[in-house]
Parts: sequence; structure tokens; C-alpha cells
Amino acid sequence: MSNLNWEKLSSKYLVKKQWATLRVDTCRMPDGKIVDDYYVLEYPDWVNAVAFTEEGKVLLIRQYRHGAEKVFTEIPGGCIDPGETPEEAVVRELLEETGYAFDTLEPICQVYANPSTSSNLTHSFILTGGKKVQEQDLDGKEEIEVFTVSVPELKELVFQNKIEQALHISSIFFALAKLGKL
Repeated sequence: MSNLNWEKLSSKYLVKKQWATLRVDTCRMPDGKIVDDYYVLEYPDWVNAVAFTEEGKVLLIRQYRHGAEKVFTEIPGGCIDPGETPEEAVVRELLEETGYAFDTLEPICQVYANPSTSSNLTHSFILTGGKKVQEQDLDGKEEIEVFTVSVPELKELVFQNKIEQALHISSIFFALAKLGKL
């Protein structure tokens, strides 16, 4: 196989904030061509959870997403904080967003959102045995509704395009395949 990797010749940050980091790179392709002004969005890695309650229901959330300017039905998840493992992050995010704690967690997939222009990796998990142990602990910019659905209802939401977040759909498909419920 040939080497397809680019060599980064220079890199400059244009924006470096908590939720938006943008850099511009100059790179050399394997054939020697120079690629100027290649823009990359840096994000922390993320976690997604296909989380089942003790009763076998799937936890879903609804929240407003300003980039698309609409309310989305999603699975719980969020950013991995510095120094956190993906496993620690998914447990924390579920507790904060839903108030649920879980008996087991199992990694199911790792996917990139858009590796052409974004740097982050999403780690997805199946969690089971969920019990409500506290109220939500949301940050100041979150308003999240939590609800549960059966597996057939979850599949119906996906196939009716009612869950529109691509990374969440991929997590759901990997989970359903792993559980033999596709």
C-alpha cells in the first residue's frame, strides 16, 4: 500500500475557545503538492450512550441545538473532559443529563464525525440496568427533557427519520446489531 499521509508544514490557530477551536494548516501531499489554507475544527472527543433502564427501555433526550436551530431527539452523550477516560465521561454525562446510573457499560464503536475537517472521535457505549438515582445536574446552557422508549419504538423513530443526529444513529445501529435486535 502506498503512503497517503500528508505532512503538516505549518499550523496557526485562528480561534481557540472552549467550544470552537479553528486552525489553518499548510500541508504537503505525498506527491509533493502543497495544500495551503486547510481549515480544521478541533473538538474534544465525545461519548454517546445507548442506555437501557432496568425495565429494558431506552433513555432518550430532547434538546435544542443552535447550530441547526431546532430541537432534536437524541441519545445522551457529551464531551470527554481533560484527564477523563471515555468510560468515565459516559457515566458522568448520563448522570448529569438524565440522573440515571447503570450496572454495566460496554464499548460498541468509535466513529469520526467528519474527519475531513474535524479532529474528534466519538466513543459509543451500551449501558444496562439504569436506575434513576438523582435529579439532572445540567450546566447553565442546557435544557434537556428525558424520556424512555421501547426498542421497537426506538427503531421506528430511527426509520421515520425522527432521530436526525448521524453520530447517534450510528451508535443506535451498532447497539441494536450487537444485541441482535436489528
